[in-house]
Amino acid sequence: MRCLYARFATDLAARLWMQRGRLALWLPVAMAGGNAAYFTLSCEPGMGWVMFLAMVALLGAGLVRWRGDLLRVRLGAGLSCAAVCGFLAAWVAAHHAAPFPDLPHRATHMRGQIIAVEDVAAPDGGTRRRVDLAHVRLLDGIDIGMPPMRRMIRLRLRDGDMQTLSPGMWITVRALLRPPMPPDLPGGYDAQRRAWFAGIGGSARALDVAVMTAGTAGAWSVWLGRVRARIAQRVMDVLPDQRGAMAVTLLTGGSGGLSARTRADFADSGLAHLLAVAGLHIGIVMGLGIAVVRFVLALSERASLWWPCRQVAAVAGLVLGCGYVLLTGAHLPAQRGLVMAAVATLAILTGRRVLSLRSLALAMGGMLLLEPGEMLELPMQMSAAAVMALGAGFEVCAVPLRLLRDGEYAWQRMIGRVGHLSLASLLAGLACLPVGMAHFADVGAWFVLANLIAVPLAALWIMPCAMGALVLMPVGLDSLALVPMGWGNAVVIWLAHHVAAWPGAHVGVPQMPMWGLGLYFAGLCWLCLWTRPTWRICGVMPIAIAMMTPWMVRAPDVIIPAQGRMLAVVDGPRLLVGPKGHVDSFVLRDWVRVLDRRAVIVDDDMTTPDGRLTCQAGMCVLARGGHRIMMRLRDGTAAASCAGMDGVVILSGALRAVGQGACTDVTPVDYLTLWRSGAQALYLTSHHGVVVRSDRQVRGARPWVMGPGQHGTPNLPMAQAE
Repeated sequence: MRCLYARFATDLAARLWMQRGRLALWLPVAMAGGNAAYFTLSCEPGMGWVMFLAMVALLGAGLVRWRGDLLRVRLGAGLSCAAVCGFLAAWVAAHHAAPFPDLPHRATHMRGQIIAVEDVAAPDGGTRRRVDLAHVRLLDGIDIGMPPMRRMIRLRLRDGDMQTLSPGMWITVRALLRPPMPPDLPGGYDAQRRAWFAGIGGSARALDVAVMTAGTAGAWSVWLGRVRARIAQRVMDVLPDQRGAMAVTLLTGGSGGLSARTRADFADSGLAHLLAVAGLHIGIVMGLGIAVVRFVLALSERASLWWPCRQVAAVAGLVLGCGYVLLTGAHLPAQRGLVMAAVATLAILTGRRVLSLRSLALAMGGMLLLEPGEMLELPMQMSAAAVMALGAGFEVCAVPLRLLRDGEYAWQRMIGRVGHLSLASLLAGLACLPVGMAHFADVGAWFVLANLIAVPLAALWIMPCAMGALVLMPVGLDSLALVPMGWGNAVVIWLAHHVAAWPGAHVGVPQMPMWGLGLYFAGLCWLCLWTRPTWRICGVMPIAIAMMTPWMVRAPDVIIPAQGRMLAVVDGPRLLVGPKGHVDSFVLRDWVRVLDRRAVIVDDDMTTPDGRLTCQAGMCVLARGGHRIMMRLRDGTAAASCAGMDGVVILSGALRAVGQGACTDVTPVDYLTLWRSGAQALYLTSHHGVVVRSDRQVRGARPWVMGPGQHGTPNLPMAQAE
């Protein structure tokens, strides 16, 4: 046995040595694993565990520096150190953030400084103005004289309030505030976690016309906000429709002017990435800058002969890319693309290979350390999957594509260029497909065709016109570039609208669970990061299993949101929702998307064809698997007995309001349960009876999980001793 183990260890070390050029790529994968391990905990680790992990990281770093011959020891130490660093980075970011403020549950006056202004699409097809406020002070009651909030408040102004707003101004308004809301379904999207790491303290809805006062644009971000607002206003003056809204998105990063239909068409056609400033846009902008600088330098004989024109142009392109990222808001996908662009520029300056998976590894490692909370969000996951698939795919297909592009005949070169674009769309689309299943619960079939037309148009027409408009805007001649840009935008919008209407463009599926998405990324990393075909093929199995996980998860039988005004019963392909008149459309859309069911609003008196659900006078009984749940939907419902019931759901009142009958042996869900534990999901099983899964059980006791009743920390000054 010892001999077999020694032979296996020797063979493994030899194979790893052959892959030594790829081992560094696994460090950000290990960091992501440590990051994910932190977010899957049910409670915060104690300081003792944190110190222990810090010592493990130091020990692992020491072993990596060890110059011994045991490659597997150094590899294990490096991966362990990276995983611990990812875990600790998430812990530090979570505890460094300010606590959620305890917002009043009544209308109150508040004052804050505008740091961003955006027109967002309204459900009715119009637009609403939203402003982000910093340094917010509440002006009523016990909040008078308290220090400003340490978190930002997002305020939605009244529909008729269209005053001229600009970052830096101060605003006073009477508004209704509410904290970030918990998930509507246990295991659903956690908006509180997103708000915790984004520095958002809550949202507000203005009740009267806001009062503006002038402010100073001292902060750099405020000055940039004003520049974006002026650019957006100028673009909309020239292109006052969806063409202009798309232009504003590409030039400033603000997508509020896009209608709900345009957003849906771009998402269904696979062109949504064109509306999110990321690596594609930065690459186009830098490419334009490099081409222009190289052309200008080529006009000088001295510069052409004596200057390093290629390196000078690369640095100029990077500077232009940095300016574009700042102008568009420096969102995470743009930051990731800029880091990769900086690595590529450094490779040009040092004579190294420009495009490689090492650039992606370096960018992702930096993002995981600086923004660990973004690992669970859509932009970083989309970026990582797409770029990893592109890098590995073009490594495999580099030789045949080069032979076609350098072919003797014109048709060969044409096939090579078209094949390059088609392969890029296919690789990026397929890699992002499971990510879309996990976040949007849908898949599309025509993304390759749509991108084959839209991406070249954006690279060769739309973005050059956009850069020309920015250059001409100071002298008032930007319409010379904006009008042609609008023509290109119109073509892309037309393409998105028609492709989205084709059969199969939008196919709903059950939402992929997070553990399925993690399994997919594990398989994708294994498939892309190794070079041996026999090793790579092993990554197909976890990817195939991950694609089936949406159908492996059992849907709950009964769902109750944290607000407790409604509930839903899963009945095959239908989602029976009630009571009528109390259905929250936002919650219902979320349930329909996640569960891939058709919503049906039920009456107070109804019976399903199979007889398993019967409702009479607002009192429903669900019978499945030999067990029964009684559900009271409205106030004033006649009292009923708990006898023979395995569970009781009370949407109004407490359990004792049900009436006569022994209710001590049933599983209760009433307003106190929802107040303490959030949304509830009930499963009727033949062996265990009624199993209740609450939002608090899923998320645990974490810094971003607000206490019972969604109360935060009072905004009070510290005591002298504190």
